Amino acid sequence: MDRRLSEIRAKVEDGERLNREEGIYLFSVNDILTLGEMARAVKWRKTGRDVYFNVNRHINLTNVCISQCEFCAFGRDAKAPGAYTMTVEEALRLAREAVPLNITEIHVVSALHPQLPFDYYVQVINELHREFPHVHLQAFTAVEIQYFSKISGLTVREVLETLKAAGLGSLPGGGAEILKDEVRGITCPRKATAEEWLDVHRTAHQLGLRTNATMLYGHIESIEDRVDHLLSLRELQDETGGFQAFIPLPFHPENTRLSHIQRTTAVEDLKVLAISRLMLDNVDHIKAFWIMLGVPLAQLSLEFGADDLDGTVVEERITHAAGAKTDVGIAKPELIRLIKAAGYEPVERDTVYNVVARY
Repeated sequence: MDRRLSEIRAKVEDGERLNREEGIYLFSVNDILTLGEMARAVKWRKTGRDVYFNVNRHINLTNVCISQCEFCAFGRDAKAPGAYTMTVEEALRLAREAVPLNITEIHVVSALHPQLPFDYYVQVINELHREFPHVHLQAFTAVEIQYFSKISGLTVREVLETLKAAGLGSLPGGGAEILKDEVRGITCPRKATAEEWLDVHRTAHQLGLRTNATMLYGHIESIEDRVDHLLSLRELQDETGGFQAFIPLPFHPENTRLSHIQRTTAVEDLKVLAISRLMLDNVDHIKAFWIMLGVPLAQLSLEFGADDLDGTVVEERITHAAGAKTDVGIAKPELIRLIKAAGYEPVERDTVYNVVARY
């Protein structure tokens, strides 16, 4: 181990915060086992041998989108083959099908539809909450919330207050991509800016809504962009304390306008997970999203700082449009088996990390 890595390791052991330069340096480190050991030590301090998951159902309301991001294979023009938009009743039907699985969360995200009014989204949340009051509704990324503000003429705060009154429980972390406008201007120029994304989460936290945060990596961003992204989240978390979990998402290039870019390697994915755990000292949970990582790598990530495997999902469409080869859902007994096989204790949680059961 070189001297600089030894110094960083000493800081981690003492619980000291790492700075930007140290974060950038860690991405140059090829000693993946030492990175994993440091990240695992932080995970153990925060959550011990517990590894979390939940029983949830994803509902993607529409894939019709004005954004047409370079890295997205999900969005469609309204008249394009494969375009769809659910009615409120269709969304309710999907939820009804999953309720017998004892789901504790319905996860609703979609696209920036050019014609749907804000009232449609409010009605979806209202009807889901009315029929399933015991199920937590995690819905709409910060990008969607900012778009709802634009199409409704309401402020972001008013949009969130309206949705919360209808039954919204928390916000997912999507749409963060890379929180640098120079990158966003190339990859997703019609989406919310970096500051707009952060402001939606700041406002949600002020209203008592917990949220998650993501980072889409492995496309055109630099190492410095990744570290600055983590620091932006860390700074907001210092301010509000409202982030529950961070989810690093490897870019899937298939069927996108960036299909010439190679998918990240397993070593790179584990490195990002470990460094995220080391840099985000004020975020309790690091989630390994098995849909995007693949089940074997998500299982291995538990040795690299991750303490959450997300959930059963039931039907994921967005990443699979970009060529993901994982299943669209996973059974609860299989998640429990995977966690136990890695030597950890499976803990079923609800969306806001209340313990439902231990196995």
